[in-house]
Amino acid sequence: MEQENVTRIFLDEKEYILIGTAHVSKQSAEQVKEVIEAEKPDSVCVELDEQRYQSIMEGNSWKDMDIFSVIKQKKASLLLINLAISSFQKRMANQLGIQPGQEMIQGIESAKETGATLVLADRNIQTTFSRIWHQVGLWGKAQLLTQVVASIFSKDTISEEELEKMKSKDMINTVLNEFTESFPRLKVPLIDERDQYLSQKIKEAPGKKIVAVLGAAHVPGIKEEINKDHDLKQLSKLPPKSKAPKIIGWSIPIVILAIIAYTFLANPDAGLQQTLSWVLWHGCLSAIGAAMALGHPLAIVTAFIAAPITSLNPLLAAGWFAGFVQAFFSKPNVSDFETLTEDVFSVKGFWSNKVTRVLLVIVFANLGSSLGTFIGGADVIRLFFENF
Repeated sequence: MEQENVTRIFLDEKEYILIGTAHVSKQSAEQVKEVIEAEKPDSVCVELDEQRYQSIMEGNSWKDMDIFSVIKQKKASLLLINLAISSFQKRMANQLGIQPGQEMIQGIESAKETGATLVLADRNIQTTFSRIWHQVGLWGKAQLLTQVVASIFSKDTISEEELEKMKSKDMINTVLNEFTESFPRLKVPLIDERDQYLSQKIKEAPGKKIVAVLGAAHVPGIKEEINKDHDLKQLSKLPPKSKAPKIIGWSIPIVILAIIAYTFLANPDAGLQQTLSWVLWHGCLSAIGAAMALGHPLAIVTAFIAAPITSLNPLLAAGWFAGFVQAFFSKPNVSDFETLTEDVFSVKGFWSNKVTRVLLVIVFANLGSSLGTFIGGADVIRLFFENF
């Protein structure tokens, strides 16, 4: 049976049938069903990892999220990225009247119906994001978060014709398309490494006939990589943490404290001015950030108090403390988690949902504190040179 978007590969006495899909295409889901029913494969591989598989199968995974754990584990930014991707996908799916990830769901259901072994073939999404995050640097991270937020608030609609063109792109890559154009090296962790991972998992799938349900962007790469052997452990490694941010993170407060201490010894009045400048710039900018997120009054006060202190310790962040207070005094309820993916479609919903408001308090308070480090630090140095 020859069909468009279906690729057959014969290798080592095994047959691999790759179905290139669009992640929100009704035609793709129908084709997945037809191919699996006709081929009756031994295994069906789907482009999901365990985390995304559970999310698809449970459907209500947001309800089970512990916002306090998100803050403790420093995953607010990752949660924003996941929300962006799911809301982008759901917005297109709603427009076309289909279920997000329907072709993957169909692959799972058809595997069960035909008795095939289901293989979750994609790399853990957090590993992929960690490897992306490692490569972009501080300015790149700021751009990435901006791109993510912009994609959440985008009101663009998409035609079915444009959707078919998207079959040449990966869903994650589609969301971050402009960003990958600015940072071409991100194609390696985003597409190339996942092509290698997927091809190896497909090769290792049990049986003689394997059907793989994939975003069409991966098909050309998998056709090439499936002829090679790849180390899944190596591809799953988290990137080593660079020592540079830690060195810079500790150097700035040590230098600032040394300057203030020296100034205090030589000119107490100037030293007091420096201290006030450091406290007020950090406190005010962090508090303004929390206020922009419509944070609870006590969260705003917490940001003001915490920022000058946490800025002297790279292991702490004002936004975490403000976020804890926000979550405590304005705790998200079940309805906030149930409506989460709908609320992120609009600016009003993003600010009114208690879950996303906690995230905004964390991010904006941290941004304000970071800005305070540059402005407050510059003012401390200015006062030093003015008095010596």
